[in-house]
Amino acid sequence: MTDYPKTSRLMQRGTEFLGCETAILCGAMSWVSERHLVSAISNAGGFGVIACGAMTPELLDAEIAATRAMTDRPFGVNLITMHPQLFDLIEVCGRHGVGHVVLAGGIPPKGSVEAIKGGANPAKVICFAPTLALAKKLLRSGADALVIEGMEAGGHIGPVSTSVLAQEILPELAEEHLVFVAGGIGKGQAIAGYLEMGAAGVQLGTRFACATESIAHPDFKKAFFRASARDAVASVQVDARLPVIPVRALRNKGTEAFTAKQIEVAGMLDREEVVMGEAQLQIEHYWAGALRRAVIDGDVEGGSLMAGQSVGMVKEEEPVAQIIATLMAESEEALSRR
Repeated sequence: MTDYPKTSRLMQRGTEFLGCETAILCGAMSWVSERHLVSAISNAGGFGVIACGAMTPELLDAEIAATRAMTDRPFGVNLITMHPQLFDLIEVCGRHGVGHVVLAGGIPPKGSVEAIKGGANPAKVICFAPTLALAKKLLRSGADALVIEGMEAGGHIGPVSTSVLAQEILPELAEEHLVFVAGGIGKGQAIAGYLEMGAAGVQLGTRFACATESIAHPDFKKAFFRASARDAVASVQVDARLPVIPVRALRNKGTEAFTAKQIEVAGMLDREEVVMGEAQLQIEHYWAGALRRAVIDGDVEGGSLMAGQSVGMVKEEEPVAQIIATLMAESEEALSRR
């Protein structure tokens, strides 16, 4: 890999923690962040993360094994905290000796962090922190590192922008703790800025979704190439009793279908046909199914085209190694101008 001294120095804490050459993580994108893309990112010096999503323990077991066969570099696994078999999934990660587990989708349930960090093959825990108060709580609860992800990101998002989260959290925590920044990052110049603010590294999803090694359908990638930032819109919550984490995706018939799905699930809650946890899981399964239709089948109208607002910067299919090299070179150039 070409030498990027200034960027590498600022990323050093992140690379030492992750065990890779560049502290650039790939966001966990269901159906996209699988063995091919994850191994390619790790082989290129970044840090790939398997998106477990709604996988069963058996499917995750097979995915980790297949990824391990394609790379001898470190990679992580992203687990959804509301998954009904979370502790079984943690056991699978431990059995494979996965070094880093990323917990997403809410506050980790009691005992989950301890389960990841204990056992015969303890792993590092990375948690998503949408606020400074929650960030501090997660660190007290045993999180080894945090990801702060702004609303510009694709997929499930919070209400605050990346730039505001970075200003709130990095000055408070980054000196003593590892904090990675995500959401809306498409260029190395932005990476340089967050590193200078104290970030240990960054996470990107949208830029990698259209990589040559991504198994996403050609029509899925073409939709990204045609899109602008304003085409990536956040879903609307239709019922206050059903707190739904908004999802950012390219506007199409699928985004309209999600509104109808929420109304359907809210009705089931009304009739007490489901409890809240099951209702939220149905929403999660909806997105997993809709995303699969887009990513795998190429249904760019009815499926979910999850994309961050940085999608307007994605213009062509590129190998993962080239994407990482470009980001590092842009960051290095920006830091050299300081």
